[in-house]
Amino acid sequence: MGRGRLRIYLGAAPGVGKTYAMLAEGGRRRARGTDVVVGLVETHGRARTAALLDGLEAVPRRTVPHRGAEFTELDVAAVIARRPDVALIDELAHTNVPGSPNAKRWQDVEEILDAGIDVVSTVNVQHLESVNDVVEQITGVPQRETVPDEVVRRAEQVELVDMAPEALRRRMAHGNVYAPEKIDAALGNYFRVGNLTALRELALLWLADKVDDQLDRYRVDHGIRGTWQARERVVVALTGGPEGDTLIRRAARIADRARGADLLALHVTRSDGPTDAAPANLTRQRSLVESLGGSYHQVVGTNVPDALLDFARGVNATQLVLGASRRGRLAQVFSRGVGVTVTAGSGPIDVHLVSHEEAGQGHRWRALRTAWGVPAARRAAGFALAAIGLPLLTLLLAGLRGEVSLTSDILLFQAAVVGVALVGGLYPALFAAVAGTLLLNFYFTPLRGTFTVYGAESMLQLAVFIVVGITVSTIVDVTARRGREAARARADAQVLSTLAGDILRGDAGDAPPGGRGPLNGILERLRETYALASATLLERDPAAPQAPWTIVASAGGPPVTRPDDGDCDVLVDDALALAVRGRTLPASDRRILEAFAAQAAVALRHRRLAETAEQVAPLEAADRMRTALLGAVSHDLRTPLASAMAAVDSLRSPDVVWSDQDRDELTVMAAESLERLDRLVANLLDMSRLQAGVLGVSRRPIAVEDVVPRALDGLGDIDVHVDVSVPAGLPEVAADPALLERVLANLVSNAVRHNPPGEPVLITASAHAARVQVRVIDRGPGIPPADRDRAFAPFQRLGDRGDRTGVGLGLALSRGLTEAMGGAIEIEETPGGGLTMVVALPAAVREERT
Repeated sequence: MGRGRLRIYLGAAPGVGKTYAMLAEGGRRRARGTDVVVGLVETHGRARTAALLDGLEAVPRRTVPHRGAEFTELDVAAVIARRPDVALIDELAHTNVPGSPNAKRWQDVEEILDAGIDVVSTVNVQHLESVNDVVEQITGVPQRETVPDEVVRRAEQVELVDMAPEALRRRMAHGNVYAPEKIDAALGNYFRVGNLTALRELALLWLADKVDDQLDRYRVDHGIRGTWQARERVVVALTGGPEGDTLIRRAARIADRARGADLLALHVTRSDGPTDAAPANLTRQRSLVESLGGSYHQVVGTNVPDALLDFARGVNATQLVLGASRRGRLAQVFSRGVGVTVTAGSGPIDVHLVSHEEAGQGHRWRALRTAWGVPAARRAAGFALAAIGLPLLTLLLAGLRGEVSLTSDILLFQAAVVGVALVGGLYPALFAAVAGTLLLNFYFTPLRGTFTVYGAESMLQLAVFIVVGITVSTIVDVTARRGREAARARADAQVLSTLAGDILRGDAGDAPPGGRGPLNGILERLRETYALASATLLERDPAAPQAPWTIVASAGGPPVTRPDDGDCDVLVDDALALAVRGRTLPASDRRILEAFAAQAAVALRHRRLAETAEQVAPLEAADRMRTALLGAVSHDLRTPLASAMAAVDSLRSPDVVWSDQDRDELTVMAAESLERLDRLVANLLDMSRLQAGVLGVSRRPIAVEDVVPRALDGLGDIDVHVDVSVPAGLPEVAADPALLERVLANLVSNAVRHNPPGEPVLITASAHAARVQVRVIDRGPGIPPADRDRAFAPFQRLGDRGDRTGVGLGLALSRGLTEAMGGAIEIEETPGGGLTMVVALPAAVREERT
């Protein structure tokens, strides 16, 4: 029996109807004769959804006891024993009750699929692991229940269940999603139009990625190499030259014209030799393409056109953007170039050849430069060796004339030419080859003493000597230069690797006092690497080229104030420049200097982004607070106010004659509602004062046994017994009596609300070192360790039973008041189950009693 098939209805948001769609699908399959059972479905009290369960067989759920209560979960064993064709299982991301065989419901579904049973399930986009953090950032609501994306991607079918934000809000307003008392808060918080629009886009993008994966697999399985233009993908080829910025912006405009197009930048690194690509240009261009929403890629290949086309076909690209050739006209006569070759082999991929300032300017004669790359001292030594060594060799062989043949003379001269090539490079070797030919011809060939060559054999021998000498010299010289280039490349790579490691670790090196971390570390690393006196990053206003330069960061000795004042400088862009002082760097080191400059610019940008984020963070926190406050006020403050107004309106009604008992009940209801409203407003005002830092605190010595009874009296009538165990002789605490009463009253109120019926709440106190700890202990469900810090955030109701009795400020206000008195609140787990709130306050000292 093969593995079952999984079909998932992906909801863009809660309430769009994914469970309804799943049950409708189950009904259709049952009508076609398929054996369908309901493994587990949550209707959430929605009548139209519940109506679809009629006629569908349901497998009984399994009961799981947990902390004195009973919960029901999916019975995997029963579903497998029943062996239906299809099982309907709701809420794939659900977390099972502790004590279940599997921690997550998706793991239950995997077992059922392995048993050969098809499963139809549901999940909302906010529960997908990959977008979980994005959803929290958008909505402000963390999602603790998640499902790995791979589980959903493995499904044979994923169908999106979507609804316009306005239509979903109307559905909620009509009471088709949540209970009436929850509608206002939901519409004002999670179900705002902006949130729903963002969730809808996330769902569409995620599903589009899955469709892309399916399309790629289909093309691979069927050996399809051609481009299917199902989605626009623009690939821009970068050489590392200065024209890359122009190409990227042009490609970005092409991608923008096709809504939703992907932008990919590609640099092909040649594997058969050195490259002209400038690391600084590539670093800058990578940042540019990523800032435009694209991605940067790098591949290695010996043939640039083939590597470019292979990549484009691999990503199913529809358009290629290339720069016009920089080669001169003469070079284009002998070779078509990358642009023409790619265009000829592109097939259905559109190719854009973009003109730029570097087009047709020709490459510098790099080969000529590298040929003279041997130091002057070594070239001089090579010429000297040829000038001295060849005459000495001639004298030696002349003394052995008659004992050594002409062939041996030629081989020895060739060895001398190779030695000169190893010492001085190509040009001294060419000089040695010509000189050796003349010496051989004059002293050792027939007709000695003349430059006349006698006989075809002697002419052939001298010709071969010249050809072999030049060939061997060239090969030796090229090999030597490649070795030097490889050694140089290794050294450069080592420097860049160290630089990258410093940046990743955030290592500031030996930054001077007041330095800004990685930026100063990059400059210090540059100074140390090349033994410089100083390295300075300068900046000016790009809109005013004549504006003075300002020093952004520096390392080493006195910084320079202008790029021209340094021994060597690199312009990162119109606004940034890196200048070094100490010595003039050779041209071979300038590329690494450019890389340092580019990384310094990136570090400066990151530093400023971090500074901006620090400035924006308080504003974002204040905005979240205002949003949460408005959401809370919209319901929690309006409810007691509405109750009080209803009671007062009833008492004032002239149409009804109330009995004394009814009048008393209405009066009590109005008074209780107004008292509740007064507590809510007081909590809100105190929280505002705490955050503004203007809450007045008057600390003085006070005994815990005096504060606890007053805190309990402030709670009024409560139905749960509170046991107080405060030992005699406990040190007094330094606290504000009124604030401490508020803290204890809030904690006891929370404990009472969550404590099981019949269980007492316990208050104990103890002294440890210079602090006194007061514990409020309950036997409720507790708070998971991962949520304990979040429990103190404003407007949180972790584990509420649905009785919305406040705006979620109790714990946040209690912590703020305690910290204002110099104390702290911690959460501990009650042995045997439950929650213990620990209030630690400093013990009063004698000076505070006088």
